[in-house]
Amino acid sequence: MPAEARPVDELPERWNVILWRQEELERAGWPAALALDLAERTDVDLHRACELLRRGATVELALEILL
Repeated sequence: MPAEARPVDELPERWNVILWRQEELERAGWPAALALDLAERTDVDLHRACELLRRGATVELALEILL
């Protein structure tokens, strides 16, 4: 069965974390594709990435700060 067809609780723990991080980033205003890219990076602080957009930073500026 392909991974995308399996229930989330059956996915490897790493992917559960990535999916959760992606959802949080999208909820904060990150575009889906960038949210996934950032969610996969262990060097990007999730809370900081979300807070930057919530405080009014553009996506471009937030990326410069984070990366």
